[in-house]
Amino acid sequence: MNINCLLELIERKRTELIKTAQEEGMSSNAVLILSQELDDLLNSYTTNNKNYN
Repeated sequence: MNINCLLELIERKRTELIKTAQEEGMSSNAVLILSQELDDLLNSYTTNNKNYN
């Protein structure tokens, strides 16, 4: 995946996570799922970024 595309996805997911946490609380199931999805994106970014350096 393109690094710029991945960064865009990370930013969108982060924004969605923050909004959901504000609306539903930090301990909601939706926040947990979004947090895990963001972790996966960040791990992909880290892996892809290592390959470019």
